[in-house]
Amino acid sequence: MDLDIRGLRVLVTAGAAGIGLEIARSFVREGAKVHVCDVDNAALAALAASDPDITRSHADVASRSDVSRLFDEALSALGGLDVLVNNAGVAGPTARVDEVDPEDWDRTLQVNITGQFNCARLAVPHLRESKNASIINLSSAAGRFGFPLRSPYSASKWAAVGFTKTLAIELGPLGIRVNAILPGVVEGERIRRVIGSKAQVRGISYEEMEDEFLRNVSLKAAVAPQQIADQIVFLCSPRGRTISGQAIAIDGDTQSLA
Repeated sequence: MDLDIRGLRVLVTAGAAGIGLEIARSFVREGAKVHVCDVDNAALAALAASDPDITRSHADVASRSDVSRLFDEALSALGGLDVLVNNAGVAGPTARVDEVDPEDWDRTLQVNITGQFNCARLAVPHLRESKNASIINLSSAAGRFGFPLRSPYSASKWAAVGFTKTLAIELGPLGIRVNAILPGVVEGERIRRVIGSKAQVRGISYEEMEDEFLRNVSLKAAVAPQQIADQIVFLCSPRGRTISGQAIAIDGDTQSLA
């Protein structure tokens, strides 16, 4: 299927590894121009070697000065902007709410939701000049269910859905589509760390905790990062031109979170 996005100008936050890298590469395979940012210098260096066509910046989306510099560099590299993928996020602490360090709470929300605001506010003036403009905000299954022992993360991901719905209404008249993606259990190192942390707090084995995560998924399987990337690329193509304001779950039909 030709998605007709050759030359599309895309910025992906936290795009040097994991889901973000899969998203960036998927856009490139369809002929888009992609710039990424990340806080991981080693991942950025590896990306420069493996994918030299993807331009890159070191930036922490929680820092407004970093984001300002990121946009200067991205716009210079891309020559404009058609798509912002707000992928950056941190897992945050695993603890009961009264045991959460307030600094960990603050950092989780600063990255996961304030970071989306920091990028969206600078993106809009450029997106409104595009004929195919989109913002994709990464939320989570934790943005529609309670997630015990993960209150900062869950709060930030519920906020991402509200942010998305509101921006879709505000920006629709400007021709900018805004959608949220809600992954469930996604294959990779991050979910392994989350499962390990919850197992430790709960006093059970990793295998028992993993089984609890998947027990609540109808398909009994984790999601591949490529599936998330494919959905995002489709939404940002002309074929997704009337899809906006949606919170789209890619989670194997998750019924609740362990």
